[in-house]
Amino acid sequence: MDKETLLEEGLKKITKEEKAWEAVIEAVLFTMGNSVELSRLAAAIGQDENAAREAVLRLKKRYDTGKRGMQIIELENSYQMCTRSEYYEHLIRVAATPKKQVLSDVVLETLSIIAYKQPVTKLEIEKIRGVKSDHAVNKLVEYNLVYEVGRLDAPGRPALFATTEEFLRRFGIGSTQNLPVADPVVAAEIRMEVEEELSGSGDLMTDDDKKKEDLQEEIR
Repeated sequence: MDKETLLEEGLKKITKEEKAWEAVIEAVLFTMGNSVELSRLAAAIGQDENAAREAVLRLKKRYDTGKRGMQIIELENSYQMCTRSEYYEHLIRVAATPKKQVLSDVVLETLSIIAYKQPVTKLEIEKIRGVKSDHAVNKLVEYNLVYEVGRLDAPGRPALFATTEEFLRRFGIGSTQNLPVADPVVAAEIRMEVEEELSGSGDLMTDDDKKKEDLQEEIR
């Protein structure tokens, strides 16, 4: 008997109390809207986290097998109820079209660095990119894709940036541990190109180049 069949059998054999736990969790997730930590779901049903996790996973399975318009997603150690992306076009027929956040190549490149290097400072980002990154980081903060997670214990106490839960939600990633593994060959080539550029210039950029880059990013 495969895992799918076992799970289906398990869904049929749950007790009335366990069904009640699922109903409570469903109500909590629907009402809260945002993600809810597992510990809070456990408190809602008056059980430990293992019981809460089993209940929310059963509920998630019911939504998935029923092909419903809603789904339950896992974000780190939290869960959230949301609509399925394939129904977006139908939703905008009855709702105002949300403001589209366009991520330029510069912003995406900066986001990738933060995602893989977090927590990371602006200076570290600029050393990798070879250009100033103030505008790109500020845009990512504005879009709630990254946030200031703390300060580096170094002169000047520079801010450290990391990705947010919204980043996980936007890119369909359950955890930062699930980020795609970068191709080592491509990564090595990029690293060599950056090092060559830096060694050839003697610095990240000249003041004139920095001004040009800032202007280009503002235009984007």
